Parts: sequence; structure tokens; C-alpha cells
Amino acid sequence: MKFGIHAGLWMARWTDEITPILKTVADLGFDGVEVSLLGMSDEKAAALGKAVRDHGLQVTCSDGLAVDKDITSDDPAVREAGLAYLKWAVSTTALIGSQGLAGVVYAPWGVYDPANKKIRAQRSAEAFAALDGHLQSHDVTLGIEAINRFETDLVNTSAEAVAMAEASGSERVGALLDTFHLNIEEKDITAAIVQAADRLVHFHVSDNDRGVPGSGHLPWTEVRDALRSIHYDRWIVAEMFVIAGNPASADLNIWRNIEPESTDAAARALAFMQSTFQ
Repeated sequence: MKFGIHAGLWMARWTDEITPILKTVADLGFDGVEVSLLGMSDEKAAALGKAVRDHGLQVTCSDGLAVDKDITSDDPAVREAGLAYLKWAVSTTALIGSQGLAGVVYAPWGVYDPANKKIRAQRSAEAFAALDGHLQSHDVTLGIEAINRFETDLVNTSAEAVAMAEASGSERVGALLDTFHLNIEEKDITAAIVQAADRLVHFHVSDNDRGVPGSGHLPWTEVRDALRSIHYDRWIVAEMFVIAGNPASADLNIWRNIEPESTDAAARALAFMQSTFQ
């Protein structure tokens, strides 16, 4: 089991420089850092990868799709642009030094079209099928994140993430589950985790308010036991958004400070993760 922290905890904007965050992450004792590819370039990716290694860390990557790169679009040209972007994202993930790319990679965040959900899910799976060779050649695994209904209508549950991964036909495509979203969408968190089984390739933790895991009302013993029952031994990454008043937090509707300070939240998260999941 490896423990990571999403750099977004300290970022006011998604395009902020990540390198200064790395020393804090390393000093706290995390195994790695998760970084968003938003605002990334090849030059920045190469420099970031070196900086991550210089700090003795490993790295995982997250990303999403813009509206003009929507792989579920009715427009073939937009779908093609989306596939090209995902290929770039996979290459960039490998350039940074990561073997994992996950997130809302199946449709633009915040875009809803429930009447066409079936065909949109099919198009996403087809794009991931076309991405398989690129994933294989770059030794990268893609994680489809199930998120809550207020952020997407396409993949809300573990079952939907697993179904899309399986429909792709690629062994390099799996599911990312996140306790914040599981708490909203799943009637039974244990069953949702167990259902993902071998398709679970990445796991995010925060408590019900997106703060420090263990500080709220999530059933952490059930989460731990479910992960153990499927022999999950990949990354567990704390993805917390806790400070109000900046653009990145506004994107996620953080209107009050969930925790008083980011670095303290990270330290408490790691202590909880180590005591719970090791």
C-alpha cells in the first residue's frame, strides 16, 4: 500500500506551480504526490518529474476533459479531439514518471445530458478501447472516477465505472473510487468497493465534508475491511479540498474553511491513513 496526497490541497488555482509543494509532501512522509495535468506542458512535465524524483517521491496523475474535447459528443471531430487529448495525457503522465492517470476522463465535468446517457457511455468506452495500445506502450493504467450526481450524470457509482471499464475491453482501464463520492451515491459502501474488485486501480480518501479522513462520519472500518477483502494494494491518495476563498475551491463549492490549515490537514490525514490501512 502506498499513501499519497493530492497537490490541489495547497493550490489556489489549478495552474499554480507544483514544485514548491513537493518538499512539504516529502517532509510529511507521504510516498507520493498526485498532480493534475491542467495547465501542464511537455516542458513543465519533464521538470516536474525530475523534481518529484529529487524529493524521493513517486507520482500519480489526474485529469479531465474540456467541452471541445468531449469523447461523448455527437460531433466526430470533437470526439477525435478528445481521443487525441487523452493520448497526450497518457504520454504526459509517463513523461512525469507516473504509471497511473485517473479522474473524470470520460466526459467534461459538469456537463449533463441524461437523455443520451447510454450512447454517451458507449462512446466513452469506445474511446478507451482506442486508447488501449497507447496505454500499453506507455505502461499507464487509466482510472474512471465515479463522482456524485452534482458533478456528472454519466458515472456516479462503482457499478457504472466498472461497466464502462469492462466495455472498453482494455485491461489497462479500471475504476477510481473516492470515499467522498461513495458517501453520496452508494447505499452500501462495502458492496461498492467489493464490486470493483480487480477493476479498482486507484482510491481517494477524504471524509464526508472533503476534509481529513477520520474527522467525520464515514464508516472507515467498513472501507478498510472492504479494501482488504479484495486485496487492494495500490495507491490510497488523500484528495481534500478544505480552504475557501480561492478559485480552485470555488470550482468545488468549498464556501467555508473545512479545516483550519492545509499542511496540518495533510499531516493528520497521513496519520489516519497509516493507522487505518497499513
